[in-house]
Amino acid sequence: MGTQALPQELIRAKRDGRALGRDAIQQLVAGISDGSLSDAQMGALAMAVFLQGMDATETVALTEAIRDSGEVLDWSGLDLPGPVLDKHSTGGVGDLVSLVLGPRIAACGGHVPMVSGRGLGHSGGTLDKLEAIPGYSVTPDIATFRRLVQEVGVAIIGQTADLAPADKRLYAVRDVTATVESLPLIVSSILGKKLACGLEALVMDVKTGSGAFMPTHDASLELAHSIASVATQAGTPTTALVTDMSQPLAPCAGNALEVREALRLLTGEKRHGRLLRVTRELSAELLLAGRLVDSREAAEARLDETLASGEVAERFSRMVAGLGGPNDLLERPGHHLPEAPVTRAVHAVYPGRVQAMDTRALGLSVVALGGGRRTPGAAIDPAVGLSHIASLGEAVDAERPLALVHAASTADADRAACQVRDAIKVGESAGTAPPLIHDIIRREAP
Repeated sequence: MGTQALPQELIRAKRDGRALGRDAIQQLVAGISDGSLSDAQMGALAMAVFLQGMDATETVALTEAIRDSGEVLDWSGLDLPGPVLDKHSTGGVGDLVSLVLGPRIAACGGHVPMVSGRGLGHSGGTLDKLEAIPGYSVTPDIATFRRLVQEVGVAIIGQTADLAPADKRLYAVRDVTATVESLPLIVSSILGKKLACGLEALVMDVKTGSGAFMPTHDASLELAHSIASVATQAGTPTTALVTDMSQPLAPCAGNALEVREALRLLTGEKRHGRLLRVTRELSAELLLAGRLVDSREAAEARLDETLASGEVAERFSRMVAGLGGPNDLLERPGHHLPEAPVTRAVHAVYPGRVQAMDTRALGLSVVALGGGRRTPGAAIDPAVGLSHIASLGEAVDAERPLALVHAASTADADRAACQVRDAIKVGESAGTAPPLIHDIIRREAP
């Protein structure tokens, strides 16, 4: 690196709309990591990027600098027989894809070192779902993590302090400076963490609809294009899918409830539904990107075969046991997963068909029940949530409720019932459900 400029001069350059070179970006990110860049300077930098944006070259350089700010996992010494692959989602309601996709890829010959997060806002977090399983540790030592990725093919854990530390500090400042929505900062934050896992290919699930974080389909599509392009230019071939979140992906929302739904899919008790379709699409893209198959048809056949044979369920079971959970979760889920003391059916005021949903509001009703955090670090009740959520176009009446509420008390159930009725619009005619897969963006490696 050449002579270092004063950080305030680099911030000034971005404030004035000038592009920052790779060396300048690396210097700033190094300052974020080692603490030499103050919170005030980080806030000013984030606001400058928010207002002026970054071009593609800058965004790639920022992503790579965040990726390289800590440990970058290297799997070459393990002589893995298959590629290292992963997926990431922008989050939503009833989105438990990771619990099913990881084991599916492992059963097909891939290795999935999945570093996941906790719930954010109205969306559920993969780590919170897994912690509904008694004993499951999302913070294993790195040796255990590497061993499970090698032997089982999948391990889903939380971010370690050594992975992309610059992102953790920068995100905290963005959160309190109204700069979270900056596209270059979103892309570099997501990819900096993911690419630090030493991936050979990545698939990105960008949500759109009333339960998505991006406000419009155009914004979701722009994010998908940017992620696919930046990640591929940074050396990790990436495909991005824009998928529907105008209704919950699974017919349930809540941590233990979503684990139960995952087990139904893994064991073959349930063989249809939007969740399974999205998981199959994302998994097929990963098998193709990892060159584990040579055609879409071969990918789908392999995925269906391993699911039907029980091999996918076996991978999930071994992962759970390897991270401290029970070794008979699949056989006895009712014995291990908590159940809420109050269950209540929520019926529509008048019979009809579901025309629209405020999916975000449904997610927030789960948070209000205690299934998410109102404040950082707050405890979660893993048993509460919603199940049997009606889908768009479905008829609801005195027999078919809008949903079942699982609550810790009757008062909580009453409040949630009102929220569910407010969130689901019922009318005489059925609404038109959007397509499940809106767009697929592929980028060839340079």
